[in-house]
Amino acid sequence: MIFGVPLSELLWLALAIIVGGVITGLLAGLFGIGGGAVIVPVLYEVFRILDVPDAVRMQLCVGTSLAIIVPTTIQSYLTHRAKGLVVPGVLRLWALPAVLGVVCGAAIAYFAPAAVFKIAFVVIATFIATKFLFAGDRWNLGTDLPGPLPMRLYGFIIGLTSSLMGVSGGSLSNIALTLYSKSIHQAVATSAGLGVPITIVGTLGYILAGLHDHALLPPFSLGFVSLIGVVIMAPVSSFAAPYGARLAHRLSRRTLEIAFSIFLLLISARFLVSIFYG
Repeated sequence: MIFGVPLSELLWLALAIIVGGVITGLLAGLFGIGGGAVIVPVLYEVFRILDVPDAVRMQLCVGTSLAIIVPTTIQSYLTHRAKGLVVPGVLRLWALPAVLGVVCGAAIAYFAPAAVFKIAFVVIATFIATKFLFAGDRWNLGTDLPGPLPMRLYGFIIGLTSSLMGVSGGSLSNIALTLYSKSIHQAVATSAGLGVPITIVGTLGYILAGLHDHALLPPFSLGFVSLIGVVIMAPVSSFAAPYGARLAHRLSRRTLEIAFSIFLLLISARFLVSIFYG
């Protein structure tokens, strides 16, 4: 027994998360993403195997995912900022509305059923998959960014959807900026900067939102954040990611876009089925 929890239960939880971390790292490295869109579905299956109640399972996946990718987003932002690729004006307009969106998402996590988060993941993931699969670089709304009000609205939407989906907002930020002819390098760098407040505030919000559901959560959960998941999955996935990246280097960009789109659509289908059949 450790803090009143059977050792066997902790070992099974740790083993399941290690396996999930390896899968997450390989997929994140293969598709070149921060991992939120991969971490959430992997954790969902891990927590399903561990019999975490469906009423809190999706919220636990989202909160744990946000916590896991905090260090990744910080490291990514500092690297891009050092290279001078971040668009500071965009961050100034997006940061506060994005944080407000994250807070709204965490508030929703306090009372909303799990189906809300599954539907959010399905809608957002399908949108991203459609962009990669069919539109490529053809979606374009202009050569200049819109005014302050539309930009703040973009920031709020990115923060809210990121909080509901358990991601740093990179894919959505990239799409928003490339719609206005920003280079993919500028978009990725600026998205990394926005991901810092999104993941930090989102993690804190999900901790607070889940405190009232402590009895339903697995051992060593702090609100809707699994501390075992964070401590184990983050380093394991980081270790496995380079192996996925090596495989990615052997494939064309278009092949990766198609593969990632198919992955997102399959996960979306999985979540849709779980809404009706558990």
